Amino acid sequence: MESTAPAAPPYVVRPFTLRPFRALMLAASGIGDPASARAFARPYREVAARLATWEVDGRLRRDDVPALYVHEYTSDGITVRGVVGALELAQTSASCPDGEQAIYPHEGVHERQVTELALRMGQMQINPAPILLVHRGPAHVRRLLDRITARQPDLVFSDRAEQVHRLWSIRHDPELSDVRDALTTTRALIADGHHRYAAYLRLQQEHPGTAWDRGLVMLVDQSDTPLWLGPIHRTLTGVTLADLLDACAARDDVTCWTTSRYDALEELGDHVLVLSDGAQWAVLRLEDTDHLAVTSLQAELLPAWGVPPESISFHHTAAEALTRARTRGGVAVLMPAPAFDQVVDSASAGRLLPEKATSFQPKPSLGVLMRVLRDE
Repeated sequence: MESTAPAAPPYVVRPFTLRPFRALMLAASGIGDPASARAFARPYREVAARLATWEVDGRLRRDDVPALYVHEYTSDGITVRGVVGALELAQTSASCPDGEQAIYPHEGVHERQVTELALRMGQMQINPAPILLVHRGPAHVRRLLDRITARQPDLVFSDRAEQVHRLWSIRHDPELSDVRDALTTTRALIADGHHRYAAYLRLQQEHPGTAWDRGLVMLVDQSDTPLWLGPIHRTLTGVTLADLLDACAARDDVTCWTTSRYDALEELGDHVLVLSDGAQWAVLRLEDTDHLAVTSLQAELLPAWGVPPESISFHHTAAEALTRARTRGGVAVLMPAPAFDQVVDSASAGRLLPEKATSFQPKPSLGVLMRVLRDE
């Protein structure tokens, strides 16, 4: 992990504009298959030729006519619907400092990672997956998408990861105009893809007036088909539960007590964390309710506990965090899930959350919709 603090990238300003693109799609048998990642592996300059070979072999297909797409996918019983298109990137806070913000990052980015991603994407000349944006869309946008999805999908399939996908293309000018006009005032939160978003902007600045003026995105309406927003738990090594309890006892901004496993998990919630080494359990209540729990943990508690970044591991389930604490030694910190509107409020106020603060799920499988810049 880099030693420098993450920073906010520039942001795209209104109008929020999606452009049609010629979609490249893996064959259904390759979507959700980890082996398909070989297509995007090093050396990155050979990715385009590799994909051309796959196309000849029938392992992917390319649309002849540019389109926007409505992509609806179902995973583990959750159905998500979004509009996929090439987002206009040329107007940003760097070029239009007084412009109204259209895209809101909620996490910072590391310069080195952005540089590496931009270099990789520039060599590949492809957007292999859309970054995931989420907003609370107005009712007229939902009605428009309902009208489009009322007709038969252009494509329906199940992938190797057992996601079910339905795709509708939007190619005709009246519908394209309707979608463009409906979304122009959108203000969207980045749910997944902060570093790719920053890399998009880097490449646009380096190659203005080219296909890099746009970047592939999927816009999901949280009021329509919401993504599940979960926490990302931590495991801290190099400390014991007794160490943390002693440190908490000396602070007046937290209240901490030991209890049973059942009672501890019952307490887990807004501004309440659970600490466990797998054998003993404790509850930590934060007195500061002005910030999300993950912010207080990162900014206040971890420095006070003397836990360096390299001693922190991240887990999408509590079971994984507890297993690591039990088998490797250390303490699992179980986090509450932030509410979507809390994340939006923080981003709108310009307050970045720590890295690994949120987990928006489910994400679509890789390879459903890709964008080749050499096609434009």
